[in-house]
Amino acid sequence: MKKKILILFIIMKSSISFAQGYNEEKTSMTNFLKRMYVAAPFEGVKVVEDYDNKYFISVISLEKAKYTNQSIMMRVAQVKAQSQANTFFNGSTISSDLIIKTTDEKQKGATESKSTVETIETIKENSIGFVKAMELLTNFEIEDGKRVLFIYFKELKNE
Repeated sequence: MKKKILILFIIMKSSISFAQGYNEEKTSMTNFLKRMYVAAPFEGVKVVEDYDNKYFISVISLEKAKYTNQSIMMRVAQVKAQSQANTFFNGSTISSDLIIKTTDEKQKGATESKSTVETIETIKENSIGFVKAMELLTNFEIEDGKRVLFIYFKELKNE
């Protein structure tokens, strides 16, 4: 009888000690970032610090109506977050072209010609590299359900 009680106690003890718990740090960080966004909406990248760690966050906002299903929207958000992170960590090259097009038009019977000026500006940004280990922290609807906000994060090593 004592052996059975001892075995039952050991089984119960081992099942309790291996139970999984939800990461409380991520929950508190999610709540903090939601409050921060509600107070002052922002998009892009930021470095957020707590007492022990530094976190890199990438905030993406997507319009729900543009995507046919949620998996496509999740993938687009992930790629945009990785692109923002790559530009932040590895830098980028920005080039700008300005084209000024002038045309002279002379109307029939008129003595003066009318000139039209059209300007076209093209800005290109190129970035090379890859940032891995970006993890989705949370996503939630904003603007009365018209947009979805995604917050991705990565823990930065203390140097």
